[in-house]
Amino acid sequence: MGKKKTPAINSSSTADIAFLLLCYFLMTTTMGSQTGLSRRLPPMPEKDQKVEDTKVNRRNIIIVKINSADRLMAGGEPIDVTFLKEKIKEFLSNPYDDPNLPEKEIKPIEGFGSCPVSKGVISLQNDRGTSYRAYIEVQNELVKAINELRDEFAMKNFGKKFLQLPEDKQDIVKKAVPQNISEAEPKDVGKK
Repeated sequence: MGKKKTPAINSSSTADIAFLLLCYFLMTTTMGSQTGLSRRLPPMPEKDQKVEDTKVNRRNIIIVKINSADRLMAGGEPIDVTFLKEKIKEFLSNPYDDPNLPEKEIKPIEGFGSCPVSKGVISLQNDRGTSYRAYIEVQNELVKAINELRDEFAMKNFGKKFLQLPEDKQDIVKKAVPQNISEAEPKDVGKK
């Protein structure tokens, strides 16, 4: 008796099925999207709007500079990025009403009442040669400082952290602890 041949499985359509499955999964899955820095820009001015020169008290501004060698200065003093968050928190909160730190203005907040709000503004300036890594590191520390101040305010007044609050209470916290970061156009310090 001769050897019996086993019938082969027809695999000609296997590649087609694999291709269709690949297409299906590519179209139905969501890929992680890249997100940028969350900043709210002011609205575009009207064409006939007059330009007003807004005067800001010098004590209400802290200038944070990053040079082309990624060295950091905050408030005119050299500082390591690891200490930036605490310096910004102290600047914005002005816990001891220091006359060299920002003023506080009593503002009525809808749904909460009157509250002292810092007039502090963080002015971020960097050089064209500043590395992207250093720029993002400084941005992260600035946002961390504001987020921690918001968490402290939320815990004190609502008993929960900022992100655990409902949207209406988050709006109250945002008004009580505003994120005022002003970014200047990068400059080329090496050239005049």
